[in-house]
Order: sequence, then C-alpha cells, then structure tokens
Amino acid sequence: MEGVRTVTLKSNSSFSAAQRRGDHIETHKRWAAGQNKQRTIEKNTAKLEEDTEDLHNDLVDMDVGKIIMQARQEKNLTQKDLATKITKSNKVIADYEQGRAVKNQAIISKLEKALGVKLRGKDKGKPLGSTKKT
Repeated sequence: MEGVRTVTLKSNSSFSAAQRRGDHIETHKRWAAGQNKQRTIEKNTAKLEEDTEDLHNDLVDMDVGKIIMQARQEKNLTQKDLATKITKSNKVIADYEQGRAVKNQAIISKLEKALGVKLRGKDKGKPLGSTKKT
C-alpha cells in the first residue's frame, strides 16, 4: 500500500476536503478527551491497601473538660454564654466539656482567654496570668 499515509485532521474543512477527494477516512473516539479525569479506581484502591498509617484524631482530655466546666460555673456562665463569648456554638462547648471534641488549639486558646484559666501545659487549671520571668 504505497502512497497511503496517516494524517490527523484537525479541522472540519480538511475533513470535508478529504471526503470530496474520496480518501479513506478512519475515525477514533477519544475517551475523556479534554476532561479533568482523576486516576482510575484501581490505582486509588492499591494505594489504600498499601497504606498502613493509623488515622485518628486526638480528643480533648476529660480533665480539660472538667476544668472548662468548673471555670465556667465559677464565672456564672452558661454554655451558651461562653459559646457566644468565643463566637462558637454551644454544642462546641458541650463537646469540649464532655471530652468528645477534637483538639483545636485556636478554640482552646479562646477558651483560656474567656475563662482566665490555663488549659494546656503543666499548669492546667491554674489562673491565666503573666508568667514573665524577672
């Protein structure tokens, strides 16, 4: 088959011209061409099977929850009042007091400032004050 060459047509006009000449035309469907396709499921499954990392979130300790509850009650605040003070929902406060919440340093910092009590480190439960060394 001399004289036969493979050409990729990129425009409709060149396709029409080839049809008019009577050239042999093959069409191929390109699957997922121009789409943002992710990797196939098989590759992701293989990665998941190889992954042995233990995934878990650290929850707030129960002693921190008790400290929060005691400090809140000493200041005569309800969970809703404390939540409003730190711009969170009262469910967040309930979760922290019951030890169900995932540790979030930003929320713990807000709670420390609102309650005036340390919730982290070795001085948990002590009043939050200036600890400057002189």
